[in-house]
Amino acid sequence: MVIPENKRQNEPNKASERMPVLFIGHGSPMNAIEDNPWSREWGEWGKKLPAPRAILCISAHWETHGSGVTAMEQPRTIHDFGGFPPELYAVQYPAPGSPWLASRVQSIVHHARVEPDQSWGLDHGCWSILHVMYPQANIPVVQLSLNHDAPAQYHYDLAKELAPLREEGVLILASGNMVHNLRRVVFRNGTVEDFNVPYGLDWAIEANDLFKKLILENQHQALIDYRKLGNAVQMAIPTPEHYLPMLYSLALKGENESVTFFNDVALAGSLTMTSMIIQ
Repeated sequence: MVIPENKRQNEPNKASERMPVLFIGHGSPMNAIEDNPWSREWGEWGKKLPAPRAILCISAHWETHGSGVTAMEQPRTIHDFGGFPPELYAVQYPAPGSPWLASRVQSIVHHARVEPDQSWGLDHGCWSILHVMYPQANIPVVQLSLNHDAPAQYHYDLAKELAPLREEGVLILASGNMVHNLRRVVFRNGTVEDFNVPYGLDWAIEANDLFKKLILENQHQALIDYRKLGNAVQMAIPTPEHYLPMLYSLALKGENESVTFFNDVALAGSLTMTSMIIQ
């Protein structure tokens, strides 16, 4: 059962257990409506995880100047993509927002000023996953933006300040892709289905394996300083927006917590679906 949101005041409620943290490689928006191995895995996690009071999502697809948090009562479903079938554009994810959670994020983050936002909503980096994990859309969802102007260290440090939310029933979901270079996608059929063809170029596999190794070794600073990690990593991260959400999840890892990888597959040559749960 979903824990009711407390809208009357901003004091946190202690949850019965600490919520895990998810980083999910979201891949193609089509995963929201396709039955495939990675979407089925998302659905299974939705059944296995403790019921969240609310969800805070950090998506690769909301970049802003400065940091923002959605604060509306009813966020809109954003179809921020092109060239896909009509049935994908027909999908709505009418989850409520959470002014409580938006205010709470603002109050606990001291590393940066987080501005309330009334215009964004839920982009496909968020709703394509939640549409599968929580199809009833009855859990409040808030998005936290990526500051386009800030270095990786800024994002990691900001994320650390979100840790109290885990004790308050909030599921933190970071959504991106460890390896994401659409300019190097291998188009075998010339259609959007290419994005779900299992295949990885050598450099993509090398970079993904290095990321997993550093994650398991708790080498977070090396991952923050990813530009120093060699040519394969530079190919894997031509722009940082899909990589940075992973740093948010790592920053929230407790000293005695473990990492479990899932959906660890390369697709279309140049992106990986590799995901992880921290608990």
